[in-house]
Amino acid sequence: MKIILMGPPGVGKGTQGDRLSKRLEINKISTGDLFRYHRNQSTELGILASTYMDKGEYVPDHVTIGMVIESIELTENSKGFILDGFPRTIAQATALDNEIGDTGGIDLVIHMVVEREELIKRLSGRQICQSCQALFHSDSARSKIYGKCDLCGGVLYQREDDRPEVVEKRLGVYSKETEPLVEYYKILGKLTEINADGTPDAVE
Repeated sequence: MKIILMGPPGVGKGTQGDRLSKRLEINKISTGDLFRYHRNQSTELGILASTYMDKGEYVPDHVTIGMVIESIELTENSKGFILDGFPRTIAQATALDNEIGDTGGIDLVIHMVVEREELIKRLSGRQICQSCQALFHSDSARSKIYGKCDLCGGVLYQREDDRPEVVEKRLGVYSKETEPLVEYYKILGKLTEINADGTPDAVE
């Protein structure tokens, strides 16, 4: 199975992608995770990506496409994969189709939908552990000790791109750049839309 998870920032693609990965026994490829890894390692790609991510902008297509295609071609992903955060533009979708068209292309595109107000609430309250990357939320999933991870005791922080003013810009960029993909995959007959406004268990 070759699956794409689509939806705006904060819709729950990461959570559902992890669950689907375990159920289907295929890897999840997250561009966000890859970019943050390179940024934390201060690689050339990470430094470049940071200049866009911290402002709520998308990393240029040529950088993202090359990175994702390289991941798809790994032997460990030969039996299938779940793409989280890619493609985000028509250009990326076309490049993906050209790359994997010989193997049947994408099988399914899951479009996750949540109201804009809920997305802003989810993102602006999100906190992440610096050590183990566990997720918490200042409203719906507070840590037992303020600022400390329940799992490892690490320090919790808010990502630069989760600040309220950046969140608004990220959602605006999504509407402009990514929503045309909904029609793109709908025409291809591969799009399934789900309401993601609920608990992770309810959505799954």
